[in-house]
Amino acid sequence: MRLSIPVSAFVAAIVGFGGTLAIIIAAAAAVGATQVQTASWVTAICLAMAAESLWLSWRTRMPVITAWSTPGAALIAASSGFSMAEAVGAFLVTAALLIATGLFKPLTRLIAKIPSSVASGMLAGIVVTFAVNAVKAIPADPWLILPLIAAFFVIRLFNPALSVLAVLLGGGAAAFLTGRVGGLPAPELSTLTLIAPEFTASATIGFALPLYLVTMASQNLSGLAVLRASGYDPEPGPLIGVTGLFSLLTAPFGASTTNLAAISAAICTGPDVHPDPAERWKTGPFYALAYLVFAAFGASLVAIFAVLPQSLIVLVAGLALTAPLANALTIALKDEHERMAATVTFAATASGLTLAGIGSAFWGLVAGVIVIGLDRIKKR
Repeated sequence: MRLSIPVSAFVAAIVGFGGTLAIIIAAAAAVGATQVQTASWVTAICLAMAAESLWLSWRTRMPVITAWSTPGAALIAASSGFSMAEAVGAFLVTAALLIATGLFKPLTRLIAKIPSSVASGMLAGIVVTFAVNAVKAIPADPWLILPLIAAFFVIRLFNPALSVLAVLLGGGAAAFLTGRVGGLPAPELSTLTLIAPEFTASATIGFALPLYLVTMASQNLSGLAVLRASGYDPEPGPLIGVTGLFSLLTAPFGASTTNLAAISAAICTGPDVHPDPAERWKTGPFYALAYLVFAAFGASLVAIFAVLPQSLIVLVAGLALTAPLANALTIALKDEHERMAATVTFAATASGLTLAGIGSAFWGLVAGVIVIGLDRIKKR
């Protein structure tokens, strides 16, 4: 076995985990999760990803890599007015929808029919707040934040995948060395905490449904595209259904939904991993091993994030979402005939509007679909 197989898997896991953990922390804080519940969230979602990647890669003999939904976590973090119990209820509903999508092909085709301009406009509206907040973090601690921003843009010229992780590690080290943080918390093994769900109409419509749409449109469909681009022919139903099943099993412990990875998968599916595509599936078990380690020490990692300066966490979350924001805006505005619908979707979603207890992501999607529908009626 080539050394490039475990190396690629571990790099994908470290980049995916370290580069976006700040967004999961922000999502947990937005729904009022305690530190214990946040640690359970991280532990459970890592266990789900490990189990999914191991089983699907072994079963299909393809490098099927799963991840948490970074745009989905951003959606949660941008939500307001929901409790942790309501979030767990929404995670269960989203997982059930993913299972249904895996079982019934028409659902997958229906999601694929949502105009990419509208779906991307909604995604851009969700994540733009984080990019703006990263800029707003500068006055809080300019001597820490400005050098990190400069480092991010320099490093991304040579290795975009490692740029956010470098900022997190460098910023954390600087915070400790300059006395911004008192000391490291004592290491501890993770435990799972059962959280009773609460099901409400507002959380189902304004939280679960947008989370499902974001997970499908921006993650699962992209993950399938990465596999196809690498020469594989995945069957969407079983892959999506399995991620939904493990999301359902881990949601009671606070975990948000998981999905097929795109960026992490790209690291594990290319010819650099192994010249023979039939051998690349072996990255899956090593990727799973890395996430088992992350799961074991999830509580310690959450505790470390808890003592880091808030401005650093905000910065890392914002920088981690700059690439998704740029990509979403590019796709949203690509078709000149759908730019107005995309712009309306973006503006409505970014507004933070809450109407009838339902959040802005849902209303942004509705507004965009209405505008694009009116445009198509006019063309007739």
